[in-house]
Amino acid sequence: MSEPISRRDFMKATVYFVGGLVSAAIGLPSIVYLLDPALRSEAGEAWVPIGKLTDMPEIGKPYPFSFTRVRINGWERTASTHGGFVIRRSEDPNDLLLLNSRCTHLACTVNWKEEEGIFACPCHDAGFDKEGRVTHGPPPRPLDRYENFRITEDGVLEILYKEG
Repeated sequence: MSEPISRRDFMKATVYFVGGLVSAAIGLPSIVYLLDPALRSEAGEAWVPIGKLTDMPEIGKPYPFSFTRVRINGWERTASTHGGFVIRRSEDPNDLLLLNSRCTHLACTVNWKEEEGIFACPCHDAGFDKEGRVTHGPPPRPLDRYENFRITEDGVLEILYKEG
């Protein structure tokens, strides 16, 4: 036969049990609250509006655009600006060339020089033609392109931006 539990031991066990329940009830939600931002992941791609197609009427003329993406990584919030150029090749609304404005050498922002007919990189005197091909300078490859785009019913041009 087992020895009966003393009143003191019963009270100690009850206090430990209730204390453990209270600690778990307060502690677990607190831990989840603190870890949730670090475990949350964001989608790496999104459709980004860059302008109305009616604002880009001239065929062959680069139309500059830019947009800002905000990324939340845990408790850190960073914003990065991206840009590019839209070139209409014909009256067909789907006959567009969308070039990224970052030089493929060191990611400086290129600018359209109308008088020279090139995209010029101010960092290392690089140049790209209207198709984004390297004409001179150190870039290892042509300007990157935004391949996926769509035109909404309202006539707004959107690109599929992929993080990374």
